[in-house]
Amino acid sequence: MNLDIENNIEARVLLLGIYKRTEDEVLIDVVKAMANNGVFSLKQGKKYLKDLHGLKLIIDGSLSMIGVQKAKEIEIEFKI
Repeated sequence: MNLDIENNIEARVLLLGIYKRTEDEVLIDVVKAMANNGVFSLKQGKKYLKDLHGLKLIIDGSLSMIGVQKAKEIEIEFKI
């Protein structure tokens, strides 16, 4: 795990997508949707997902408190 969440726009978009997902979506649904939209390949998206788990931003299929906080920061940055 060597993901630099601060400098990787794709991983940041994925984290924000997970934060914004609907109740019936699971994590892989978000990854597949982003891969289908050309954000990254499915293989790369799965790697980002694994790395986000490793960074403890995702725990048990949901964002951790740290993950929620980071996603909110990213959301504010994208609004600017």
